Amino acid sequence: MAKRDYYDLLGVSKGASEQELKKAYRKKAMELHPDRNKDNPDAEAQFKEVNEAYDVLKDGDKKAAYDRYGHAAFENGMGGGGRGGGFHPGGGADFGSAFSDVFDDLFGDFMGGGSGRRGGGQRATRGSDLRYNLSISLEEAFTGKQQNVSVTSSVACDTCEGSGAEGGAEPATCPTCSGMGKVRAQQGFFTVERSCPTCAGRGQIITNPCNACSGSGLQQRERSLGVNIPAGVETGTRIRLAGEGEAGLRGGPTGDFYIFIEVEDHPIFEREGSNLFCRVPVSMTTAALGGEIEVPTIDGGKSRVKVPAGSQSGKQMRLRGKGMPALRSNQSGDLFLELAVETPVNLTSKQKELLREFEELSEDNSPESTNFFGKVKTFWEGMKG
Repeated sequence: MAKRDYYDLLGVSKGASEQELKKAYRKKAMELHPDRNKDNPDAEAQFKEVNEAYDVLKDGDKKAAYDRYGHAAFENGMGGGGRGGGFHPGGGADFGSAFSDVFDDLFGDFMGGGSGRRGGGQRATRGSDLRYNLSISLEEAFTGKQQNVSVTSSVACDTCEGSGAEGGAEPATCPTCSGMGKVRAQQGFFTVERSCPTCAGRGQIITNPCNACSGSGLQQRERSLGVNIPAGVETGTRIRLAGEGEAGLRGGPTGDFYIFIEVEDHPIFEREGSNLFCRVPVSMTTAALGGEIEVPTIDGGKSRVKVPAGSQSGKQMRLRGKGMPALRSNQSGDLFLELAVETPVNLTSKQKELLREFEELSEDNSPESTNFFGKVKTFWEGMKG
């Protein structure tokens, strides 16, 4: 069966412009797409024919060969074949590749150009994300705070509104690659495709660059950003400010700004999640006789705690709800107190005399020592036996 004329398939004249070809192709591809014509058994074949026609006519070299020789230009290997394993005019067509090509052509312009096979993929590029490391005290992590941070970043040029062209004019299509962003060169039997050297793969050039930004469309500027640090943050907490990063290139979306929190060590409290730990020294007499001690809390207050008589070093007591607030919650952790019984130093003669007298009067006042040395005695006797 004779192949149909490519111009007739797309419904355009021989002198149709690049935009007219693209418009006609989009219309036909949407009209004949197999997913929209499930009741038409010929839809897939017709869809392939339209894709094959556009694949030839949009390429300057292939179009020239077709205009001169017709379909014979692509028979017996003439014309160098298709694009990297895609459609091969006059040969066996791969439907998966055809669908991918259609997706690129139909939606590529609406997705910032992407990085598709046809090049021109750098017209609109998303701006980079920024990172800021912020150190805060444990008290600030307890209460939360408002913090202003200064950051120097790229913003859209006010003079050209980010276009890079003087007066905000639209960039022109690159004459070298016709807006494709890539150029091809024949090397023997192979066709080599590389980024266009004129536009650096963008597909567009600026003929009259903006003086303020030298055609980049971006300017460096210092900004002050307000950051809300919620109560209960921990080291490693990440706060995101959407759209406050680097400006995008050629109107691309702005990146994000991330603040990474580091909570500094505290001289009194140690933190574990929402709980706090505090080591509290107590005198030997208070630990022996019992009594009350005054301990600090993270909110700056004080709490009086009863020490039971006979308390030993390492004994823990808990103050409920006196820890850190849980992040984005109404609940709070606990404060754990660990007693450290302190042995007195720099004793006077009188104090030493009283302690010796106390030692002579002591019988069963040290149960832990009695128990330990009882086990030691048994151990030694067992070794002798």
